[in-house]
Amino acid sequence: MAARLADRGYRVTGLERQSWPEGQFPANVELIVADLHHGIPPIATRFDYILCADVIEHLLEDAQVMRQLRSLLAPGGRLIVSVPNSGNFYFRAMVLLGRFPQDDKGLFDRTHIHFRVWPGWRDLFVDSGYTISTVLVTPVPFTILRPSANSLLRGLEWLFWKLACVWKTLFAYQFVLILESPHE
Repeated sequence: MAARLADRGYRVTGLERQSWPEGQFPANVELIVADLHHGIPPIATRFDYILCADVIEHLLEDAQVMRQLRSLLAPGGRLIVSVPNSGNFYFRAMVLLGRFPQDDKGLFDRTHIHFRVWPGWRDLFVDSGYTISTVLVTPVPFTILRPSANSLLRGLEWLFWKLACVWKTLFAYQFVLILESPHE
């Protein structure tokens, strides 16, 4: 994603946990190596946009990192985050059936530290000093099951997106939020 944004003319800085072997990290993206479990290192730059796609749920001190990210926003800047919905019907059904899978990705990703439903995510962001300006939802990604995505799977995705738009706490697979921070 960083490379795509940089290719479109944006100045992009990536914060990654590890160094990348020569030539494997996009040359047009600045790399800062940092383990977010220990917080964000001092960064002099202020950003118009910060993107945390599927990051926050993996952090030990998520509230601390959220506050640190707020300090990196330029006046009028926005933080865009995507987080999983542990209130999703599938998640609820698995827990109700006494199952808690340890998957490599998705709602039951074994590396998730935080499993929150909508009020928990909302409280984290508001308590960290943000105003939520936009909340979008994603549907269960049925088409991942078959990359060629037949019309039934595409139809299911569309149906569950519509259901998520109506009842986000039960049908959203993820919440995608745009957060703003008032600057003094």
